[in-house]
Amino acid sequence: MPRAKAKSKARKPAKKAVKRRPAKKVAKKAKRKVAKKTVRKTKRKAAKKTVRRKKK
Repeated sequence: MPRAKAKSKARKPAKKAVKRRPAKKVAKKAKRKVAKKTVRKTKRKAAKKTVRRKKK
């Protein structure tokens, strides 16, 4: 059992480091995606409103 414990301890910090490094980039990408989606939604809504006005 001691060998297994040592292995898990050695593996954990590496995983943490990998997760920590690209976290900011990932967050930025996610934010960008969300922004694009919201912009698309607002544009669609605006287009629908203009169409409605024209029909009336």
